[in-house]
Amino acid sequence: MRDEYDFSESVQNPYLKKLKKQVTIRLEEEVVDYFKQLSEETGIPYQTLINLYLQDCVRSQRKLSLEWVS
Repeated sequence: MRDEYDFSESVQNPYLKKLKKQVTIRLEEEVVDYFKQLSEETGIPYQTLINLYLQDCVRSQRKLSLEWVS
């Protein structure tokens, strides 16, 4: 390793905005099973499919319609 490095001509990471944040989320088994089934059909990892679905919700500003029954 060098004692010093010259970063004067470096550029900002172009993927900086695409970094992912790791979170823990509890999902029902049928939700995980559904995305795992899609994963087998598409060849895309199920966690990637969940992320893509949620990204689509964000982009389309989709909101969940909830009705509380008393």
